[in-house]
Parts: sequence; C-alpha cells; structure tokens
Amino acid sequence: MTNKVVLITGAAGALGKAVAERFATEGNQLALLDQVPTNIQAAYSAQCDLGDSTATRAHVARIVAQLGRIDVLLNIAGGFEMGEPVHATSEKTWKFMFDVNLWTLVHMLEAVVPFMRDQGTGKIINMGARAALRGSALMGAYAASKSAVIRLTESLSDELKELGVQVNCILPSIIDTPRNRSDMPDADYSQWVQPQRIAEVMAFLVSPGGGDIHGASIPVDALS
Repeated sequence: MTNKVVLITGAAGALGKAVAERFATEGNQLALLDQVPTNIQAAYSAQCDLGDSTATRAHVARIVAQLGRIDVLLNIAGGFEMGEPVHATSEKTWKFMFDVNLWTLVHMLEAVVPFMRDQGTGKIINMGARAALRGSALMGAYAASKSAVIRLTESLSDELKELGVQVNCILPSIIDTPRNRSDMPDADYSQWVQPQRIAEVMAFLVSPGGGDIHGASIPVDALS
C-alpha cells in the first residue's frame, strides 16, 4: 500500500504511533485523529473527540476536502479498565466501555463509509480484543463492548464487500505498552504482543495479499 490516504484513530497512543510509523514508511499520506495531540508528521493531524459524532463528521469531511479521498481507515481508538462483577457493574462503567470502544467506532463509520462507498473502494480495520471471545471475571463490560465490535465488523463486511470495501478486525492479547506495564508491573512482558506486530498484520490486511479476507476476526498473540 503506497501513496494511499490512511486515516488512523487513537494515533497518539503506543499502538497508534506504531501503526502510523509503519504506514508512513511506504509513502502513504497519514490523517491522524486523537483526543490528545500527536507529534507524528502527517498530512492531516487534529485533536478530535470521537464520542462527538458532529465533530467526527467535520474532521472526516476536512480530510476528504484536503487529501481527496480516504483509502484506509484504521480504528485503533479505544480503552480498557477492569470492572466490577457483572451483577454489580455500575452504569458508569457500562457507559464508559461502550462509549470508548463502540460509539467512537460507530461515529467514524458513519462519517467514513459514505465516502468509501462512493469511491467504490476502501479498507477498514477495527480493533477488537482476544478478551471478546470469552467473558472473564471483572471484565464483563469490556468483553461485551469488544464483542459488539466483532459483530459490527461482520455485519459491515457483509454490507460493503460487494461494493468494493473490505472490513476486518484484529483481536490482540495484552499489548506491550507503557500504560499496561504500569498497570501490571509483575507481569511477564515477554508474553505480550508488541505494537509493531499488530501494525504488520494491519499492513498485510490492506495489501493485495490480504484482499480476499472479509469479515474476519484475526487473533494476534505474542510469539514467545
């Protein structure tokens, strides 16, 4: 994938930076969105609250006006926190998990899919999680929100694949980031996934070699 317009959400985080750097090496034009500033050089970079559908649509329209198109959408924005037992999960926790993991994604799709549909081409990768495959104690709200991402990916793929738009999602295990190391200081980091590995999987999915993969949820685990 070269000379493409690649829109990345959550671009200021550890994974977002790794993905942006990977796609920049091939001469693509990057459009980066995050709630906080990113220092990565890009054709378009802005702070955006993806929970605000109006602001999201406005930024996507500006990207298309400035760069002409959007070829790839990488939905990395999201979040995680341990919760309470399911029966005691607060409305605040439910709302936070679904706002950060599902509604940010929905708002981006609302804004980007019409442009890709009109182009007759496009590639979308959503960020699920291995934890979405099976519920775990104190992670009910998180697992549910990421499970919704998987089902949404499958539905969107069925709706768009005959229109030339490819949709898949990635299911990483624990990602080796500074935040995760801080939260789990006693863990064995060698068992975690490096952000660069996830970036490589994304690069393959949007390459010609990954062109026949539609609606897939692809696990990405550490090699060690």
